[in-house]
Amino acid sequence: MGHTLQQDLYLRKGRLMKHRASCLLIGIIGVTALLSESLWAADMTKITVLNPRGIQPPIRLIPMAPRLDTLEGKTIYVVDTKYPLTKPFVQEVYNVLKERYPKTNWVYRDKIGSYFDDDPKLWAEIKEKGHAMVLSVGH
Repeated sequence: MGHTLQQDLYLRKGRLMKHRASCLLIGIIGVTALLSESLWAADMTKITVLNPRGIQPPIRLIPMAPRLDTLEGKTIYVVDTKYPLTKPFVQEVYNVLKERYPKTNWVYRDKIGSYFDDDPKLWAEIKEKGHAMVLSVGH
């Protein structure tokens, strides 16, 4: 089967390109094998790593209180945590609830300190005298 000189050169270039691609592929596989062997050896070394967040204490889950069947005749505390600029809003919530539910005893209280501070006296009062609480948390 006769090829022209141009076709023959084209076929030789194609074979040469395939040969170069095969050599390159074999080289890449060889280098990868060598690197993976050295990386695998590095994996055998053990190091100790510390978590910068530390060990978190377990979270104590506290279920929500059961829902009241009615507000009539109940004492409900509205507590302001004194988050910045929320006092007018919490007072208005208190006033609206008092107006809409006149058969409910509404008690307005400011919590001592900030949102993050505990107020055991207030919590004890609410547990003793109240049936429920609306707590403002800001935002």
